Amino acid sequence: MAQVLCHLPKFNDSNLIIGAETSDDAAVYRIDDEKALILTTDFFTPVVDDPYTFGQIAAANSLSDVYAMGGRPVTAMNIVCFPTCLPLDVLTEILKGGADKVAEAGAIVIGGHTVEDDVPKFGLSVMGMVHPEKIAANTGAKEGDYLILTKPLGIGIINTAIKADLADDELRSKAIFNMAYLNKDACEAMLEVGINGCTDITGFGLLGHAYELAEGSNVTIELWSDCLPILEESIDLAKMGIIPAGAYNNAKYLEGKISLSKEIEQHTVDIMYDPQTSGGLLISVSKDKHEALMEKLKQKNKCDFAVIGRVKNKSNYAIEVL
Repeated sequence: MAQVLCHLPKFNDSNLIIGAETSDDAAVYRIDDEKALILTTDFFTPVVDDPYTFGQIAAANSLSDVYAMGGRPVTAMNIVCFPTCLPLDVLTEILKGGADKVAEAGAIVIGGHTVEDDVPKFGLSVMGMVHPEKIAANTGAKEGDYLILTKPLGIGIINTAIKADLADDELRSKAIFNMAYLNKDACEAMLEVGINGCTDITGFGLLGHAYELAEGSNVTIELWSDCLPILEESIDLAKMGIIPAGAYNNAKYLEGKISLSKEIEQHTVDIMYDPQTSGGLLISVSKDKHEALMEKLKQKNKCDFAVIGRVKNKSNYAIEVL
């Protein structure tokens, strides 16, 4: 993607606070001294069979970019690709799932666009609001910060198992809960405490998005592999070789850019590369505030979370995994 973007014209505007240059989660455009718009778009193919649930998950994933910037979702527009061979009731359920999740976020759906396609796809174009001086960007991590992850890893592996009919109903329900759960609670917690930087963990996996945070902030991130919150069923699945193709693509992209301890077991490495659907927030918070943030997350966050590393001065590698 970077090879494509480098050939596109660059747009300059004094009110553009965050554009495409730092691979942040969304663009931010200043309206005045008190208000800035957060603008983001995301959509993908179904990760579950139930259309209503798919709509919820896709919407939660799209809204996550606004939360990762420390913002509040305000409006959403549907983005739909839909085949003519499927009944319109399926589309209705997808849109209902998305609308219900947008309403849960306190935002409204104001329209959208639909095109015919061979494979269903759904997501949102979301507009949020944030104070220009309170943006949580992926360029703000500072030396000495602790890193907190607000959802467990392993969703991509479990989704692969579901598609292969290797997951029982309990595991399906657990995966769906984590994917459909909004990052709203985690965002509220971090805003109450005050943090330095943030990104959400989605298709590039933990290591890919941590790499963007490290590069954007010009620091090195040290991750502690034995502290990661992980959906435990994904460990056995990873040991069986149930790994999504995206994990291998992520590993290839990061080759030579990160340092992995030789003592880390391969299944843990695979889980760190695993592409997440609607994953959690990776928050960079100062050492003296991290305990307060953990307490807030205990009160608000309904998924497993943990301190998973720290921020160091820039070294030879952007990421060091111990």
